Amino acid sequence: MLPRVFLVGAGPGHPGLATLRAVECLRQTDVVIYDKLAPAALLDFAPAHAEKISVVELGSDHVERSQPTLDLMIAKAQQGKTVVRLKGGDPLVFGRGGEEAQALHAAGIPFEIVPGVTAALGAAAFAGIPLTHRQHASAVAIVTGHEDPGKPESALDWPALARFPGTLVFYMGIARLERITKALIEHGKDAATPAAVVYWASTGAQRTMDARLVDLPPTVQHAGITPPALIIIGDVVALRPELAWFEKMPLFGKRVLVTRPKLQAGDLVTKLAALGAVPIALPAVEIREPMDWTAVDRAIAELQRYDWLVFTSANGVYAFLGRLLHQNRDLRSLGHTRLAAIGPKTAAALRSYHLFGDLVPAKYQSEDLAAALLEKIKPGARILLARADRGRDVLRQELAKTCTVEQIAVYSQVDAVEPNHPALEQLRRGEIDFITLTSSNIAKAILAALDEVCRQRILSGRTRLVSISPVTSADIRALGLPVAVEAKSATSDDMLEALIEWQIAAG
Repeated sequence: MLPRVFLVGAGPGHPGLATLRAVECLRQTDVVIYDKLAPAALLDFAPAHAEKISVVELGSDHVERSQPTLDLMIAKAQQGKTVVRLKGGDPLVFGRGGEEAQALHAAGIPFEIVPGVTAALGAAAFAGIPLTHRQHASAVAIVTGHEDPGKPESALDWPALARFPGTLVFYMGIARLERITKALIEHGKDAATPAAVVYWASTGAQRTMDARLVDLPPTVQHAGITPPALIIIGDVVALRPELAWFEKMPLFGKRVLVTRPKLQAGDLVTKLAALGAVPIALPAVEIREPMDWTAVDRAIAELQRYDWLVFTSANGVYAFLGRLLHQNRDLRSLGHTRLAAIGPKTAAALRSYHLFGDLVPAKYQSEDLAAALLEKIKPGARILLARADRGRDVLRQELAKTCTVEQIAVYSQVDAVEPNHPALEQLRRGEIDFITLTSSNIAKAILAALDEVCRQRILSGRTRLVSISPVTSADIRALGLPVAVEAKSATSDDMLEALIEWQIAAG
């Protein structure tokens, strides 16, 4: 019998640490019931129709929401829906996965358990602390610092833990940190044993505090560390100065606002996370189908009339060729028509349809594409431009000087900034370091949504604007705001490179 519920480990926080199986399960689900600690980026793998329900909505703490979560999971499965129960870390390591699996078994609902990278592994790796080392530790003990309060007495054997010849890892123990360290020392653990606390492990918000065991509670308290955090105790912690790598990444800890449309933001979010940043998504525009396909359908029906088909974005490629296939036509319809793409991402979109651009300019602006085309085509050539319903008209104007140009809107861009989006409140509080602006339309949409407090954050330099091109920069400055970082070429990779160079220079 096929599983109806998948108990899926989401990993410790970094979205890239989810397993391939976790992604497979998310892609086929009807309902995602997710924990607070599950990376929000993983929800994007679920289909558009899938319900996404946070367990936080079901109760203010674990005790209150435990039974409602079980009831909801079972109810959705009994309705014939496929359910992913997305849990931070690993479902079976202090994740109540065993209890949830028991409830599913009792209800007669088939399930599958998908392991995840548990917090101990994620925190240790990203903090530069090897849990085992041939010279320092040959064993690891994973312990809960928060036992069931209903149990009559602690099940932890403190004398044995104090004598344990290896690394101790405590989950959910920050609120009891002083009690834990005191118990270990009282039962014989050396007070000078290296120890560390890792907060929000594997994310750009990670903070690692290390100290002698006896000094760890005041160190953590002074730093203001709160859950979620993990405690690691043992000689291996002393290797951290040599092995810490993540906190040395060029954008570590920087909060970067990603303003691309939701379906296109994933690549940039992933790359920012890999560089140590905290990506925050705030889609500025939404990509929609055109209100009327008539002009597009007519152009598709008459493709043989055009010498060149020109795309100014990957969205244009997907929209135009998607419509062509929707009409039960295939790539043979392009016949002798040659293809031009404004840049490498647009050319890559063509390759996803097994098509290669006949022309991609060395620089990725409309002016450069126009100049490259005019060098290559004969006067009087017929050109079809497939583009958005708004944007600069430079390409059409330049080509129309010597060619016959028809321009069609194959997709629509609609401003989509949510006025009460949490990211805007973060910006007001000065908690956003950079805002990435990857087109003039996106820049205009996001900047128009800012109130005076947000604008002052930018004008003061507390929040800096990162532009993908000189054209976008000019539009930003026309709105009265400064550009701190500008890409050398109009690609997101060049924009990231420019941001890294700026950050290194800034120290």
